[in-house]
This record gives sequence, C-alpha cells and structure tokens, in this order.
Amino acid sequence: MNQDILKLWPELEWIEDHSLREKTAKTWEVALEKSALKAEDLEKIPFTLLCGPDLKVSFMDHKRCVVHVAMESGKRMKAFFGDQLPVNMDTLIAGAILADVGKLLEYELDDNGKTIQGTYGKYLRHPFSGVSLAEQCQVPPDVCHIIATHAGEGDLVKRSTEAIIVHHADFMTFLPFKSRLQI
Repeated sequence: MNQDILKLWPELEWIEDHSLREKTAKTWEVALEKSALKAEDLEKIPFTLLCGPDLKVSFMDHKRCVVHVAMESGKRMKAFFGDQLPVNMDTLIAGAILADVGKLLEYELDDNGKTIQGTYGKYLRHPFSGVSLAEQCQVPPDVCHIIATHAGEGDLVKRSTEAIIVHHADFMTFLPFKSRLQI
C-alpha cells in the first residue's frame, strides 16, 4: 500500500478485508495522480466551497471526522439492533473514506492558491467522478453506491444502511458550518 495514502488515511487499517482495503487505497492513489491537487494540499484546502472563504476546517479534518462518526454510528447500531439491522463495517468504512474522493477532480487551485471548482467539477460533481475513480480500481458496487448517494444526488434513490449512515455523518459535520443557528 502506498505510504503517502496510508499517512493521509490511517483509518484504512480499520478495513478488515485486505482486498477492499487495497482497492480503497488505490482509488485515492489514482485520484491524486489525476488531480491538480497534491496530498499536502488536502491538509490545507477547505472541505467545502459552500461556506465562504473564512472556513478553516481542512478537507482531511472533515473527511476523517466523517469516517470516525460513521464508524462509531455503525458500531452503536450493531450493538443496539444486532441482526435486525445488519451493518457491514468494511463497506461502511470504505464508503466513508471514498465519499469525497471525486473532489480531487472537482477542485483546483487558482493562481493565488485559492481553492476553486475547476472546469471538470462544473460538469461532474464529486459523487459522479468518485464512482468513476472507484470503478477503475474495482471497488465493489455496495461501496460505489455510498459514494454515489452520500450527497444530495442520492436523495432520489433508496440508500443502503451503510449509505444512510455515511450520508448523515457527512451532513452532520457540514451543516453546522453552513446553517447553524447562532444566538
């Protein structure tokens, strides 16, 4: 496994299925090869362009938080609901790690180093490019489903249990930055 990817994503080790772990890591490797961004940029760029220029939460801080929230939610659901609501933890973790991988093709840095939506991203948002990247690396359909449905585009289809968890983990760590009530 590429050590730069493992440094970005120590949570890859949580995926017990070796093949899925490798495919998940490979997807990030391919995304970085195709991206205008470098691995170190991911620690600096904002995780979203929707909250204005003052947002200081990095892409990786947000992404890793989503993975942790999703994993903890999956564990609690398994503990409380058992066989009544099965949760595949490997699928959940891989999907959470890969949910925003397409942003590496959606985002660029302008001449001043500011993060912008590039031309590619104006045509294809990250759920679409993320699935494309994952399929190139033979990521299984249940994980690609999470990538495809984690954002608003997924509101038009039924989501798997794992996709619902990732969707909510993503939005609960985004919406407070965008639209929280401040008193």
